[in-house]
Amino acid sequence: MSNSTPHHPATQAGTAPPEAISGHKAPGQESLAPQQTRIMGRASYFLAWFGGCVSIGTFAMGSSVVGTLNLVQATLAIAIGCFVIGIALALNGAAGYKYGIPFMVQARSAFGFSGTRLPGLVRAVPAIVWYGFQSWIGAGALNMVSATLFGFDNLIFYFITFQFLQIGLSVMGFQGIKWLENIGSAFILASLVYMFYATVQRYGDELSASLLTMEGSWGMPFWGATMLFLGIYSTMMLNVSDYAREHKKGTGTGLLTTIYAMSILPCTLFMGLIGFMVSEATGTADPIQVFANAVDNTPLLMTTLLFIAFAQVTTNVLNNVVPPTYVLMDVFKMKFQVATVIVGLLAFATFPWKLVQPDSAAGLQLFVQTYSAFLGPIFAVLVVDYFLIRRRTLDLGKLYDENGPYRGVNPAALVATVVGIVAALSFSAVSWYASLIPAGLTYLLLMKTWAPCQRFCS
Repeated sequence: MSNSTPHHPATQAGTAPPEAISGHKAPGQESLAPQQTRIMGRASYFLAWFGGCVSIGTFAMGSSVVGTLNLVQATLAIAIGCFVIGIALALNGAAGYKYGIPFMVQARSAFGFSGTRLPGLVRAVPAIVWYGFQSWIGAGALNMVSATLFGFDNLIFYFITFQFLQIGLSVMGFQGIKWLENIGSAFILASLVYMFYATVQRYGDELSASLLTMEGSWGMPFWGATMLFLGIYSTMMLNVSDYAREHKKGTGTGLLTTIYAMSILPCTLFMGLIGFMVSEATGTADPIQVFANAVDNTPLLMTTLLFIAFAQVTTNVLNNVVPPTYVLMDVFKMKFQVATVIVGLLAFATFPWKLVQPDSAAGLQLFVQTYSAFLGPIFAVLVVDYFLIRRRTLDLGKLYDENGPYRGVNPAALVATVVGIVAALSFSAVSWYASLIPAGLTYLLLMKTWAPCQRFCS
């Protein structure tokens, strides 16, 4: 089928997607079809990424490099990580932005229809784990507000209630995400500035003596730290097309890179440094306990705790709900709303209370390093496939034809992914970086020379 006659997945059933007919996308009307109605302009897209990247996981990553880096090194590590993220998002999101296709469809050209289950699973599992972890943090913040103001202390109740609230917001899809992120961004920025100021005021004396004067490291620990802060977002680097397809056309690659990097940098910098400084001063990695100790004024403490709860919602609905939802839609042919509910219920099974224990920062660090070892090779395969194999030209008809050239599994993608994983695990401190060249080069060579892969070159 030629490039001039692309069709939507819905045409397999003989019908066009509703948005293609109406020119309007209602809340929760998401599909795997090429996006026809794009609802986010540049400002809206920037604010969506800004609001969606307030991850308490960043706090834990900041805590995990205490004793290894000084304050200057930690700041630079975060900044470098964010700019690498910006470049990676622009590269892997190019196909989704141009063609309006989600990650699970984009991956078919490299992995095949059946093979996409591997990158889908690798992307979905970390998302659900972070979903549960951040929901527990948000529920803890709400519980502390309730216990302080009303004397009602029941964390399990708030965890269940908070999770169902997020499920309710998630079923609205990108229409709900757009307004939630855009409206909440001002509150998030103000709260982060205040929290940073309160941290410095409360712990400034203890911090100045150690963090500024310690030698730290500019070697492997430093680059490992850049990968930790990058690794939190390595999940989104994989499925960035899910978001890019919502952005209105007309933004160049350079500006898109800037939007990604500069929207992620402020929140990552504030949260990472707050976690770094407070954990160094107190030895505590639980953000709820940290701010309970850092803020003496009750109204300000309540505001801070409500921010923490709100930040979990904005991050979860964008980054941790959409990816596994689309995976379920692709593999099990579910509708968007049904899949979001199932993803929300799966988050209960992640046992997030285990991840907020005093020694959890080290465990989360290992978790990020490990899943980055799997995400990096897949990212490399997708980028090489789109830019070097496809030359930035996709045939949408073939991508939606289950019996076409992309049927089954592409062995080149699987072999390249395994090679990248081995390389990454061999250098676990910088796993994501270490996986890129081995995986990308292997995929390129196999696609050019290995006979079983030639069908996928068409």
